Amino acid sequence: MGNPSWNPGAEAPHFNPAGLLAAIARVREPLHLIREHPRGPLGVGFGGGLGSGAYSWMGQLPAIYPEWLGDRAFTQTHGLRFPYVAGEMANGIASVEMVVAMARAGMLGFFGAAGLPLAQVEAGLVSLEAQLGSAENGPAWGSNLIHSPSDPALEEAVADLYLRRGVRRICVSAFMGLTPAVVRCAAKGLTLSPEGQVLRRHHLFAKLSRPEVAEAFMSPAPRALLQPLVSAGKLTAEEAALAERVPLCEDVTVESDSGGHTDNRPLGALFPTIAALRDSLALRHGHGREIRLGAAGGLGTPTAVAAAFSLGAAYVVTGSVNQSAIEAGLSEEGRRLLAGAGLADVIMAPAADMFELGVKVQVLRKGTLFAQRAQRLYELYRTYPGLEAIPAEVRARLEQEILQASCDEVWGEVQRFFRQRDPAELTRAEADPKHRMALVFRWYLGLSSRWAIAGDPKRRLDYQLWCGPAMGAFNDWVKGSFLESPPARTVVQIARNFLEGAAVITRAQQLRSAGVPVPAAAFHFSPRPLG
Repeated sequence: MGNPSWNPGAEAPHFNPAGLLAAIARVREPLHLIREHPRGPLGVGFGGGLGSGAYSWMGQLPAIYPEWLGDRAFTQTHGLRFPYVAGEMANGIASVEMVVAMARAGMLGFFGAAGLPLAQVEAGLVSLEAQLGSAENGPAWGSNLIHSPSDPALEEAVADLYLRRGVRRICVSAFMGLTPAVVRCAAKGLTLSPEGQVLRRHHLFAKLSRPEVAEAFMSPAPRALLQPLVSAGKLTAEEAALAERVPLCEDVTVESDSGGHTDNRPLGALFPTIAALRDSLALRHGHGREIRLGAAGGLGTPTAVAAAFSLGAAYVVTGSVNQSAIEAGLSEEGRRLLAGAGLADVIMAPAADMFELGVKVQVLRKGTLFAQRAQRLYELYRTYPGLEAIPAEVRARLEQEILQASCDEVWGEVQRFFRQRDPAELTRAEADPKHRMALVFRWYLGLSSRWAIAGDPKRRLDYQLWCGPAMGAFNDWVKGSFLESPPARTVVQIARNFLEGAAVITRAQQLRSAGVPVPAAAFHFSPRPLG
């Protein structure tokens, strides 16, 4: 029995490259796969109907909406229109304005609380609540809790703040394992529904790139961390018992090669590994909960976003590209430097928060000397037991070229900072010259990102701009378009173009898989203003 026939409606079918290109862009309409005769090429048609006709009907593809690219459970759980997240760039670069813009567009944004004083974090939360309403009734938004191995008290204080103010979505990042603060944020407010289902009050998004870390976050909270929290009155016995029945996180972001803290892993290798681990852990623990995996890192074009969804991502997270958006808490000069970055204009440099551990972050190389100067500081730290041991001529170059102040002057500023923040650091530094040297060097590393945020013209060559290769890919993609100009870059326009383009590219791949001779141009989506 042969294929049924198809009759076109008012619109003729499309077989030539130009017609196919136009048809592929119409992602919100279902289309028919047809042949003009049994051995003819495949084409596409819209409308019409089945019956006696001149074309053989080979099948139908449903409409694709950008809203549908990810996991519907993700958008339904968090009350979103789109499966898209703007990540939590530190020091307020992921600003209140950025989070508000994302929320009002039906997307999720995380406030970049890492590196900010606690009072400034709370001020950001107050502003978000004022503009978006309560966390329970308004559009979804969240804030970041970064691992602070050198200052666990700060980590606890931020967790306290989030729980006190009812922050419903918390992105935890840079963690190498579980801490009491993370476990408390996940377990606090767990309740049991009348049907026996564990209900969450707080949703943790764990951003990670290592299987051993992923295992901890995708498993139930360990009793060894829960019981001390119960004893300290920070969790109830019921909350702890329920926490042992569900995974710590049900939204886990798989972070590949990205700006800032990164293991430089390729998404195509990392995502399937974490996905397989998730499935094995679900069988082992038998909790019956779905853990949704998001994809982050390297997402600077619609093609990359489409590829992430094709790997099975429930949602995508962007970072580097949002720093060049007008809502970013970054100076105009910093945004201009990012807008000029190419694919290879990034480099790894020592991290301020984990300097003594040798941890590195990925930053912009073009237009700044930060990476080279930061690496020089780490080499000095590794070579000498303290500032006094550095040879006079080397110390002079250090003070003149990098610090632009004497070591004694910097140490004075460090002392003033830690007297308020954490006096124990100063006690340790007085007993350990190497730690004192680390604090002096961390002064430079910490301020370099703030110079970029403030746009300090005197320290332009010292700007630390967290940036992954996605930034260069994005800049190449937007050349000649309205998004090439930094003042035109809004976080929502970037997101809408990524999602619209990903839908078009997904449709192109569907048709190519069906045997339609799809033109290569169908896999390039050009930026356009989208409402």
